[in-house]
Amino acid sequence: MPDSLSPPTGRLFSVGHSNLGLEPFFWLLQTVGVTVLTDVRSSPYSRYRPQFSKGNLEQTCPQAGIAYLFLGHLLGGRPTREDLYDAQGHIDYEHVRATKEFQQGLDQLLVALERDTVAMMCSEEDPLDCHRFLMITPALVERGLEPLHLRKDGSAETTRAVEERLLDETEVGKGLRQGLFAGLMSEAERRQLLAEAYRVMSHKKGFRLQRLDGGDNAP
Repeated sequence: MPDSLSPPTGRLFSVGHSNLGLEPFFWLLQTVGVTVLTDVRSSPYSRYRPQFSKGNLEQTCPQAGIAYLFLGHLLGGRPTREDLYDAQGHIDYEHVRATKEFQQGLDQLLVALERDTVAMMCSEEDPLDCHRFLMITPALVERGLEPLHLRKDGSAETTRAVEERLLDETEVGKGLRQGLFAGLMSEAERRQLLAEAYRVMSHKKGFRLQRLDGGDNAP
């Protein structure tokens, strides 16, 4: 069952369309009262799931009573600026979050939240695999918002629960978190560990630029 909801986190969700059909996907959104679907994909198209292309969603979302808002040009995980990638071509989410474009996208997302229940959508089912968690969620947390992360089975994970999975999977601070004094760890210390865990997972899961100059290619 989904976690208990309370404002403001109960009004902001993240979701991946994964391999769902449109009907179960819309059902998933409707069960938690989503009224605006915010598409945060840089490329809002899917060769294997064409029902989730931007053009099709613009037509089908209103039929499900949901507005469609595209913000992938501002909040997408594959920006075109090469200065947002490191020397090996890996996207640097921290640099992206500092850009004017990203902040503008975040502002538009928050404006929508003033009157609607919003879900930001990408393709990956597990938020740990997706920039909507690894790139966008930390910026939202800084603004006092912790989205709930919808899973395709109808459940919802809190941001804190996903962060705990992030720490477990990356093993950042493993000794500190499992030692005798783990209970004495402050929230500030936990956030420091999380910042490093986000970097580790982002390097592993984030987009890698395909270079045309003879350098490394994207996997």
